[in-house]
Amino acid sequence: MASRWTPGHTSPITLQLIGPQSWTEVPALLCYEISDPYAVRIAFGDLGEDDAAADDGIAWLVSRELLRAGLDAPAGEGDVRIWPAHAAADVLFLHLRAPSGEALFELSRATVAGFLRQTEAMVPSGTESDLLALDDELHALLSNGGTDPSGR
Repeated sequence: MASRWTPGHTSPITLQLIGPQSWTEVPALLCYEISDPYAVRIAFGDLGEDDAAADDGIAWLVSRELLRAGLDAPAGEGDVRIWPAHAAADVLFLHLRAPSGEALFELSRATVAGFLRQTEAMVPSGTESDLLALDDELHALLSNGGTDPSGR
């Protein structure tokens, strides 16, 4: 699948998958694209920062606002929850739940905070909607994606 690159920021991170009797290191990328200013993609696997395979692996879309809130207090409900550790200053917990199962990860709070600072420098909070052409998208949706409304 060809990847459509848009300006953004990518940061490698190592998550610790917390198992019942052991922990497993899981390499991942935090990915932010200006074309989707509200979301952060967490791409799992051993990927390079510019690896096109990041589009083919396992990835979760997480709200940038949720990540920001989770730096300081428990945030999220349902499938994605994030919260800071009480005992360690540089630890965040990330809980992901899907129909196939769930996973609890430990990750670096400093890495996530630094990543979010970079995204804020590109798109300050509260200005995300300025980047979206909502009127154009709505027009395309209401006009059958730009085709003749009669379906021809």
